[in-house]
Amino acid sequence: MTSSPNATQTADVRIVGTGLFTPSDSISNEELVASYNEYVDQFNETNAPAIKEGTMEALEKSSAEFVEKASGIKSRFVMNKEGILDINRMGPRLKARPDQDLSILAEMSVNAAKDALKAAHLKPDDIDGVICACSNLQRGYPAIAVEIQDALGIDGFGFDMNVACASAAFGIETGLGLIRAGSRRILMVNPEICTAHLNFRNRDCHFIFGDVATAVILERNEGAANHESWEVLGTRLKTKFSNNIRNNFGFLNHCEREDDESADDQRHRDTDKLFMQEGRKVFKEVVPLVGKMISDHIGDTGFQATDIKRMWLHQANLSMNEFIAKIVLGREATREEAPVVLDEYANTSSAGSIIAFHKHRADLQTGDIGVISGFGAGYSAGSVIVRKTS
Repeated sequence: MTSSPNATQTADVRIVGTGLFTPSDSISNEELVASYNEYVDQFNETNAPAIKEGTMEALEKSSAEFVEKASGIKSRFVMNKEGILDINRMGPRLKARPDQDLSILAEMSVNAAKDALKAAHLKPDDIDGVICACSNLQRGYPAIAVEIQDALGIDGFGFDMNVACASAAFGIETGLGLIRAGSRRILMVNPEICTAHLNFRNRDCHFIFGDVATAVILERNEGAANHESWEVLGTRLKTKFSNNIRNNFGFLNHCEREDDESADDQRHRDTDKLFMQEGRKVFKEVVPLVGKMISDHIGDTGFQATDIKRMWLHQANLSMNEFIAKIVLGREATREEAPVVLDEYANTSSAGSIIAFHKHRADLQTGDIGVISGFGAGYSAGSVIVRKTS
């Protein structure tokens, strides 16, 4: 799917504000690895007889150096630090709230949305609809977006959508369609508590994710903007089914257990409901897919790679981003051309590319062109070509 006006034409929709909510807690690689290694010692000691007999494999310790080399991550912001570092829990401790209270995802989104509204010099009355686009929705219904709409006092509509790490790009494309159908402005939010679906007992992935929320406001490109704005020159979306990134958690899980289920089966079933990936396969398949998609999109929109001043890529893995940028540019990208927030925020799924856009665009000049791109499970991928207009 693609939406791309000619490069010489004025786009009909623009981005006029972004917002960011960052949790107060942060966990360094050193802290996370210390907790993981303590768990490894406990596991290996408890299961020493089976390990000695060869019926169970001993767990291998990790290191901060291994984590940074494997991912480029140095730390991550989290909604709950204590529970993640507790080796008897190894997961965030987020208590259920009464139904009459604002949900955690809605609260995060409202904070990011208020930041975006302030940046755009807008009020809730100026917004017609809310899209909550993210990887991990807190519940099936009522929609988180409708709760956000209510909390902000927006008189309009809201709905949720999930396209994994590409959700922001898909959300922007959906917002464009709604505006072209008659809406004035759309608020698109990306709340992600990725630590809640992460297996902190798995050495290969326990370090990957962090928590955050971002927001983007889209409006009709009519008249002069009295604030910073970016016209959307084109969007492109692509999906290709793969099991190489998967999470089987869902409302049918309580129906799965058999009366005679073994402890091993239960252990697999529980692990099966957390984030799983075949990392090497993902890297090998996603990098060329996304690199080609962005390159083709740039050309089809009437530009060349040399016209692109900045790429705000999904912050999943440093090497992955570097390879994708190299495919697009035909050379190594500088940190200015492909900024990184992964080191501080870790992988925040759908929010990653928006964090990069939010934090690394102030130095660009009117007329400069850039690409926002998200990609991940599905596989799903999306690119948004934007041009600074004021």
